[in-house]
Amino acid sequence: MTPLWAIRILFLGLCIVGGYAVSQAPEYVGEAHAGFLGMVIGFGFGGLLIAVDEMLKSFSLRAFSATTFGLLLGTAVAIIVDHSGLFQNADDQQHQLIRIGLFLGFGYIGMVLAMRSNKEDFSLIIPYVRFSPQNKPDNFILLDTSVIIDGRIADLIETKILEGLIVVPRFVLLELQQISDSADEIKRARGRRGFEMLNRLQHNTKIEVRIHDGDFPEENGVDAKLVRLARNLNAKLFTNDSNLAKVASLQQVVCVNLHEVAQFMKAAMIPGENISLKIVREGRDKGQGIGYLPDGTMVIVNNGQPHIGQQIDAHVQSTVQTGAGVLVFAEARNGNGTSAIAK
Repeated sequence: MTPLWAIRILFLGLCIVGGYAVSQAPEYVGEAHAGFLGMVIGFGFGGLLIAVDEMLKSFSLRAFSATTFGLLLGTAVAIIVDHSGLFQNADDQQHQLIRIGLFLGFGYIGMVLAMRSNKEDFSLIIPYVRFSPQNKPDNFILLDTSVIIDGRIADLIETKILEGLIVVPRFVLLELQQISDSADEIKRARGRRGFEMLNRLQHNTKIEVRIHDGDFPEENGVDAKLVRLARNLNAKLFTNDSNLAKVASLQQVVCVNLHEVAQFMKAAMIPGENISLKIVREGRDKGQGIGYLPDGTMVIVNNGQPHIGQQIDAHVQSTVQTGAGVLVFAEARNGNGTSAIAK
């Protein structure tokens, strides 16, 4: 049972008790089944309010504010039309009906227009006025589980490449805890790494980390909850999950894929450039060796097979852009600087 439903059940119980207490008033004492009837009325009243609460669970504070503003604007327009003299020839009864129609019609139109608008539209009504919190960052950085475990986000924040308020949802922490409690040793290590990264961020006095308690029980999966929370907070969602990034983009949520950022930040290899790397294994074709640059770029070295396990110099011949990144083709070089052509 969620805490919200516990509160609802407690409220329903109080309504039943309140209905019984009202039925014991002097004017109702002696009525047949007064106590039972009061409890039923209290139960119905509480159930009605809970039903209204359930229907309005997706109704945010921003929507309530916009609806109130639209209702006030529609009421103001209705008052202006009512006092314009257009209906001065109508009798009192007709005037009352017209007045009710004006207030209902313009109130409804005002609420609908306010709900469909965004925050920038209000600058047309109240120019030169912006409501924003003082001394608070304007941007929110929403982290998912993959980015927390990855840990590179902490380096980006500490070097001030990223600035803002770090938001970590409670449901992400629960997912991270489940990974830490996994029977798989590798998953447990990943979960511990994620908590260490969060602890590192929380001890950084130059940034603020906020644990967000918002949840969306009607959404299935952490990814859907992240996208909805990012939309509600107008936050940038940081992830390493390419599928989550695509879903967020389709729903017009700003999402940053750190893997893509890392690919963009890799230094471009130019044909003819000399590199030094360690050959770690054999390539697919005969005589080829495979090595990796410090940034993880794979290098296929012709005539590199005899040098497996050794640090050698190679001459870049070409580069190929693939879906997984850049693939570099190089030629092994001898100690005298010439290419090691297999004989």
